Amino acid sequence: MARSIEDGAEAQRPARGYIPPQNDKERFLMRHIEDLARTAQARGIPRYSSFLSDREQALAQAALSKAGCSCWRLEGGYPEAERKIAAIEPEDAWTDSPLACVRLDCRAAPGADLPAHRDYLGSLMGLALKREALGDIVLPADRPGTAYVFALEPAARLICEELVQVGRAEVSCTRQPLEELPDLAPAEREKRTAAVSSLRLDAVLAAMLHCSRGAAAALIEAGRVEINHLPLHAPHESVYAYDIFTIRGVGRYRLA
Repeated sequence: MARSIEDGAEAQRPARGYIPPQNDKERFLMRHIEDLARTAQARGIPRYSSFLSDREQALAQAALSKAGCSCWRLEGGYPEAERKIAAIEPEDAWTDSPLACVRLDCRAAPGADLPAHRDYLGSLMGLALKREALGDIVLPADRPGTAYVFALEPAARLICEELVQVGRAEVSCTRQPLEELPDLAPAEREKRTAAVSSLRLDAVLAAMLHCSRGAAAALIEAGRVEINHLPLHAPHESVYAYDIFTIRGVGRYRLA
């Protein structure tokens, strides 16, 4: 959490508004979502997207609004999901959601570390799965060695058939009905407070990483910093409440 000495009451602090598509990939995504919406409404049948990042979810919502669609929701398999699909389900339409969940139970050798999130993701990508076929990978703190992988139905079948190892640990895969999921509350994230001279990118990033503004500017200019999945290259750009920072090779932060 960073607070500028120039800010007034927290309630008056602006949040970042909608950012239109920035490249051909994002424009294609919006056209695709619009096509799904129009097909669903014209034929009265449900249509679903692949998994979307938070940035892609914002674009999808704009596309659905443009298409005049109101029968949609974002769904990730559990209440706190970050990656979600757009489910467009006309009233009275028969639905068969493509969402699935696989529980992975790892057996590490004595003295060996259990797999971390990156180990699970690396092993899943090693099955030649595309990232958009995979949702969240949840590692419950109270169940060491267990992970819940949310995926589209074809990817879930492949995982159950092909995945036998994660990192150096053997793994067994079991289909987990969504209605029988345990409570998957997100892990408590560390909160930090810092005073910054202004809410500009280099100042806030330096406070987040406990480095100088020069070092923060170097990361930005090297293209290693994204906000809400969009790359930024100018240290002086403004940042806003709820922005999500992704620093390649370092981690993710959220400006509270």
